Amino acid sequence: MRIGEYAPGGLEVRERPADHRVPTSDAAPLPAPPQPDALQTEAMVLLRLGIGKPTIARAAQFARRNGTTIEQELLLNGMVDADSYYAALARALRVPFMQTIDASLVSAARSLDTQLITPQMVRLHHISKSVLAIVPEAAKLAALAETLAQKPGLAERMVVTTPSAMRAAIWAAGAEQRLGDSVTGLFESERRFSARIVVTGKQGFVAGICLCALSFLTVTASTLSTWLHLAISLCYLGATLIRGIAMLGPRCQPEHPVPSGNMPVYTVMVALYRETEVAAQLIAALGRLNWPVSRLDIKLVCEADDHATIAALKAARPGPQFEIVEVPAAMPRTKPKALNYALSGARGEFIVVYDAEDRPHPEQLRAAYAAFAASPPEVICLQAPLVISNGGKSWIAAAFALEYAALFRMLLPMLARFGLPLPLGGTSNHLRVAALRACGGWDPYNVTEDADLGMRLYRLGYRCGVIDSPTFEDAPGTFKVWMNQRTRWFKGWLQTWLVMMREPVQLLREMGPGAFLTFQLLVGGMLLSSFAHPWIFMLLTSAVTYAVFGFPAVGSGEGALFLLDAANMLASYGLFLLLGRVVMLREEKRRVGWKWICVPLYWLMISMAAWRALFELPFKPFFWNKTPHKPADSSPEPQAA
Repeated sequence: MRIGEYAPGGLEVRERPADHRVPTSDAAPLPAPPQPDALQTEAMVLLRLGIGKPTIARAAQFARRNGTTIEQELLLNGMVDADSYYAALARALRVPFMQTIDASLVSAARSLDTQLITPQMVRLHHISKSVLAIVPEAAKLAALAETLAQKPGLAERMVVTTPSAMRAAIWAAGAEQRLGDSVTGLFESERRFSARIVVTGKQGFVAGICLCALSFLTVTASTLSTWLHLAISLCYLGATLIRGIAMLGPRCQPEHPVPSGNMPVYTVMVALYRETEVAAQLIAALGRLNWPVSRLDIKLVCEADDHATIAALKAARPGPQFEIVEVPAAMPRTKPKALNYALSGARGEFIVVYDAEDRPHPEQLRAAYAAFAASPPEVICLQAPLVISNGGKSWIAAAFALEYAALFRMLLPMLARFGLPLPLGGTSNHLRVAALRACGGWDPYNVTEDADLGMRLYRLGYRCGVIDSPTFEDAPGTFKVWMNQRTRWFKGWLQTWLVMMREPVQLLREMGPGAFLTFQLLVGGMLLSSFAHPWIFMLLTSAVTYAVFGFPAVGSGEGALFLLDAANMLASYGLFLLLGRVVMLREEKRRVGWKWICVPLYWLMISMAAWRALFELPFKPFFWNKTPHKPADSSPEPQAA
């Protein structure tokens, strides 16, 4: 529409009653209303615009319950069409209506992104004059009309637009600057937390000295291999024991009542890339979230050149609470970079991150909100458990289901209970938005941004907790898909460990001895045990040799190492199965069935992925191995534990 035109047509009201009439001519100037409560004032204005009383009454009921306005409920619940509604407001003010905004007319500025959160006005710079595009509010319409009547020249330099049109123009106008901040923000503000530099000069020097010394001593000292064997076995044992502690204590989190009063705005963020097959499933799953629609801010974050996914999302016809955010193509092409980009426009007090294939429990947002309200202020992140719903698809999926059950329903709750750092999962992280921004958001160069964020939050004095309300997702069912995904995970864990260990003494001061040791066992121990796991299978060869030639004396070093390795093997496999199965529901156990016997082979695959990640890290540190997703099977998902 050209500037200077009035909007044609009337106001489109969906599901309007039979006696509702829509005016087709310009509305009369609005008189100053009396001073009843805000909702009554707003209702009077909306009646003048031609919206029926039943529709207004229904929206007012939602507004009182949710702490919103009637206008917000009308728009975000889809009771009125946004374009026709704001066109009606433009006619009431006797100013032009602009359905779309040319982003080239908007000047990029750092303060511009505030209008992404609450769109109100933006200045458009035409060749001949400057025009102010506004998003008027019904409750303030009479006052605005009076101002325009007193200053006739102001109306000539003003247009009305929609919130979505203003956001679209601002996303496009500030894209370059926002993209730069998303990529370099953490590195420039807190370089010590960024994985952009894989190995620092000091780390490279120390690593070189250690390798040279180790090589020299291996040749000259005959007992070095025994001591090295002992050190690795003890680290392996420590990493196993910390999982054994998870067997102690309660397995379910206490339930907290949802606080009474108005719900805050909750931002739901999903990063998608080449996800055409699950687009419709995702829209349906997020549509089932039990949270007031007018208090939801769902951002579907896509790469701007991923036209197929964007088209699939639009074809699924998401509601007004959804917004598709297009991230300009730039390196690194990672999920955390995309999340940082969209974080600029997050309107919520809380935010949760999901993956494209996720099906969160409908009550999960309420469970997280209740837990936040009952937690001390330093708890700024809550991890929901991930439950694998296709554990019966293959033996790889079955082992994956056992692994996830142990991690999310046993290990992480134990760590949260003792106030220790949590290596977060890549999805279903609920965070306080203000604290997340203050911490620098996600590291765009870390390919497991979840684990990195959990550790960084702890270093900065924050804490993470857990909730029981699950998110269902499918595990990779084939070797190739699983290997690519796990290689990326190990590469990110290596990045996280290297970043954390740049200044070990400072890290010890920031975390404290207990958390520092936990970090070393959880991340460092997990990495070391994965690299060393093939030694466990060498134990089998030793056992055969001992059976033929005789077992070494128990008091000897060789015999002690054999017993330690045997204990490691039995404990690691036993705890993997026990931790997973003890929290699984009957249906989950049925799906896994006999496939648990493949766990030794699964652990060898883990070791293979770890070594592959180690060799890939120097050459492709930021390469994101994309995991393809398909719609979930139609089989019912297990109920939440």
